[in-house]
Amino acid sequence: MRSSNPVFSRRGFSRDNGYAGFNAAPQAGGPAVGTQANPYAQGGNPYAQNPYAQQDLQHGAPPQAPVSTGRMTMDDVVMRSAMTLGTVTVGAILAWALLPVSSTSYGLAIGAALVAFVLAMVQSFKRTASPALILGYAAFEGVFLGVISEMYNSRWSGAPFQAVLGTMAVSGATLLVYKAGWVRVTARYARIGMTIAIAFVVVMAVNLLLVAFGVAGDGGLRSMGPLGAIVGILAILIGAFFLTLDFKQIEDGIAYGAPKEEAWLAAFGLTMTLVWIYVEMLRLVAIFSGDD
Repeated sequence: MRSSNPVFSRRGFSRDNGYAGFNAAPQAGGPAVGTQANPYAQGGNPYAQNPYAQQDLQHGAPPQAPVSTGRMTMDDVVMRSAMTLGTVTVGAILAWALLPVSSTSYGLAIGAALVAFVLAMVQSFKRTASPALILGYAAFEGVFLGVISEMYNSRWSGAPFQAVLGTMAVSGATLLVYKAGWVRVTARYARIGMTIAIAFVVVMAVNLLLVAFGVAGDGGLRSMGPLGAIVGILAILIGAFFLTLDFKQIEDGIAYGAPKEEAWLAAFGLTMTLVWIYVEMLRLVAIFSGDD
């Protein structure tokens, strides 16, 4: 089962036998876990060198984050995420300030989105993290978000600000639910969620084609009416599902001693998920605001 986020399907952030990233983490009272359960066991991984870590694994205890330089920590993930999201924010602010609402700026936004997509795909298929690609993606994504946010604000005043608050609320609530253990990220949970997410993307792609060829009017399933609101809410819930996978995979990466550079991939994945939620939240705010 692959991750919801393509960047997490690279190296340690992919499961061959588990739900998304690594082989199933050792459970209390379970069998001893050898190096096959840890994708970072080779190449100087602390679990392969630390007899105390090996002892913990042999007794079935959950792995503890290694105290070692060169290994990913939560601070690394937070710092890289702040840099990536900060780049998105700066790009959006500059685009908002320098590009007035017009057909030209809309064309630039589409171009920026395409460049961001290409950079994201290149990084997704690289075996190692490239900060330049990730920050480049963030910059172009920021330009796209800045232009469309200004367009929405020109018609629905305050919509971008409300969308930011909504994105923060969804992200915070998802983290709270995850940390409280109210959602358990299991193989079954991931399979069901990914099936829904893939079906959603396929249906939206078909809907886009129908609208483009004039078969479905007023945006089809993405209309600005009640149906569009239902689809938007579903999209935001899918984004929250992506976040739970992201949180779990980051925890696994830290616990299993992922290399420090993997923090860039974690930040990249989180940024893509938050952009997804923000764009859907922006549409939802506009729908509920009506045609003012």
